[in-house]
Amino acid sequence: MSDLILFWHRRDLRIVDNVGLAAARQESSKVIGIFCLDPNILDKDDVAPARVTYMLGCLEKLQQRYQEVGSQLLILKGEPPQAIPKLAEALKAKAVFWNWDVEPYAQQRDRACKDALQEKGIAVANAWDQLLHPPETILTKSDEPYKVFTPFWRNWSQQKKQSAVATLKDVKGLTEEEIATAKNAGAIALPTAKDLGYEWDNYLLLEPGEAAARARLEEFSARAIYEYGEQRNFPSVDGTSRLSAALKFGAIGIRTVWQRAAEAYQNSRSDETRANIRAWQQELAWREFYQHCLYFFPELAEGPYRNEFKDFPWENNQEYFQAWCQGKTGYPIVDAAMRQLNEIGWMHNRCRMIVASFLTKDLIIDWRWGEKYFMQKLYDGDLSANNGGWQWSASSGMDPKPLRIFNPASQAQKFDPEGEYIRQWLPELSSIDTEYLVTGKIPPDERDRCDYPQPIVDHKVQQRKFKQLYQEQKG
Repeated sequence: MSDLILFWHRRDLRIVDNVGLAAARQESSKVIGIFCLDPNILDKDDVAPARVTYMLGCLEKLQQRYQEVGSQLLILKGEPPQAIPKLAEALKAKAVFWNWDVEPYAQQRDRACKDALQEKGIAVANAWDQLLHPPETILTKSDEPYKVFTPFWRNWSQQKKQSAVATLKDVKGLTEEEIATAKNAGAIALPTAKDLGYEWDNYLLLEPGEAAARARLEEFSARAIYEYGEQRNFPSVDGTSRLSAALKFGAIGIRTVWQRAAEAYQNSRSDETRANIRAWQQELAWREFYQHCLYFFPELAEGPYRNEFKDFPWENNQEYFQAWCQGKTGYPIVDAAMRQLNEIGWMHNRCRMIVASFLTKDLIIDWRWGEKYFMQKLYDGDLSANNGGWQWSASSGMDPKPLRIFNPASQAQKFDPEGEYIRQWLPELSSIDTEYLVTGKIPPDERDRCDYPQPIVDHKVQQRKFKQLYQEQKG
């Protein structure tokens, strides 16, 4: 009789190309999936209803996948260091496997789980799954973590990438008696978002689950990847992969994604298309860079990396912040982006940079306010990517060129030249002349007619002010 192994899913909601799950299957033919709804995550004040909805959709699909291969995915709710050992002991599990995570809370939770399981004589096995290269494998010549992306990329891109691992199959599930035991030990039916106190009535940009993520990867790899470097900056164009939520929750494996990009690169017939594919591969490397940074510098989750930002004199005007959140700053490209975020729980990456620069450099508001607001809305919200992006925009993070200030007008002129994106998300401005729309120089009477606010600040004035504050902080 096979020993029972529990596999604890977290950011790997799939049975295809899952490193830890494949290792568990090598050990035993009786592998049961578990997922623990953790109040330490779900009860925080930075959880997006759209993100919970996507995650639960992925779990529903994952339960179906387990059934298809002959096993089950059990759902628990509670503190993992208590709930998981209790279930493992009740089911007489030989071991619990899971994949590592880079986030500070996840590491602390995992250590507590490991200790609790080992106290009960239950073995623990771990693997890296969400990264192509674990943090300790990409270091400088002096064995230090990288703090600048370009040298990180040079090293990272030259390393051999692991292939996708075996799909879970031919497994045994729990008996009726064991299912009853699992229920007594805390296993519950999969709740709805509403059951957990969250409501999301809008659509999701990507349907949850493995199948939808793979279909999206195929669609992107067949067309948009070949023009990615040119098209990715235009928010009105479907030029990005839109796989961010699937990668955050692991509805698709990073090795599968890289393999597909590598195949497209090999099949390319021109330097131009290869450069476009390379640009997307570089974005995958940025994802890993930010995860490595958070792993080595967990303090990034709480505050700035650069000393000059530790006591920065942010003005933190509450009215300005509310105008920014609601998309009522009077700057069309900024407001369009914030309306997109509020309505669909996602924002184009170019626009994330524009609105982040505007909040920090024009409104002189602490980047952490924006970081948290994004996490409260984004269905793909990920601590390392979101924190990394905000610190990059605020100039408080790891970056060789610390001071960048985006001009909303020049950004709109360059990346939304016909005003298509602005008109999509600010329909009240649809009749405004394109030149006014993209420069933001809408006459006051036209603003009144459209019931659109006057600009809440003057970009040039605020830009000078921020630079002065920054120089004073640098001393």
